[in-house]
Amino acid sequence: MNQCRSISLATGLTLLALACAAQEDEGPDVYTYASYFYCAAASLTRVDAIIASDAGRMHQLVDDGTISGWGWLAHHTGGQWQRIFYYQADSIDELLDAGAAVLGGRDSQENDANTDDAMSFNEICTRHDDYIWQVESGTIGADRGAAGFSVYHICDIDREDRADEIFDEHVAPILDQLVEDGKLSSWAWSSHVVGGQFRKLQTMTAVDHKSLLKARGEAIEAIYGEKNEAGAEFSDICGPHVDYMWNIIHEK
Repeated sequence: MNQCRSISLATGLTLLALACAAQEDEGPDVYTYASYFYCAAASLTRVDAIIASDAGRMHQLVDDGTISGWGWLAHHTGGQWQRIFYYQADSIDELLDAGAAVLGGRDSQENDANTDDAMSFNEICTRHDDYIWQVESGTIGADRGAAGFSVYHICDIDREDRADEIFDEHVAPILDQLVEDGKLSSWAWSSHVVGGQFRKLQTMTAVDHKSLLKARGEAIEAIYGEKNEAGAEFSDICGPHVDYMWNIIHEK
């Protein structure tokens, strides 16, 4: 979880944050709200340029504590989402309060350019899906790699707590070991707060996509290998899912 303020002004969207930082059980809460965009592939370089022009301001919002993190991710492989914008805060209230700063106006002399950028963005990325996630667990203070992998799970709502228990007891230690071994850079496990059909989000990053897929393969073998009852139970609760690979363009 770098959406331009200019984009937000023109669309009236509140763009928040996707999980990219995680927490220990004893640590502070992390909430992320992600906007997932459907865009015309031929014009994505223009969209990325618009976001890049606002990166400095978004970095400053992190530096001054208005938000705890933000990011702009580009589609590599997966479904129909082409780009993600996100930012993060330590509570729902702070997350929503931060929206005013992200959507805040610029100096009057910049308004025309601001509006032009917003119109260009909206013509290229015509639809989006918004989610708010709560990060449940993951690495703390770890630098994220340049390549990201996200698994968006559809789960049995009545058994989600059990899925969290299985993840904490059986999956998290495997991912922690992959980070310790240098095969992964980071990982996180997040729960749905607001949004569409996806109820859980597992993310991981590595230095590049080849390393990421190798580490993911090791994790899958350990989690869902032969006679692994915990993995089978998890799949029964959160079986249907959609995978995405991402290039992490901007993050702080």
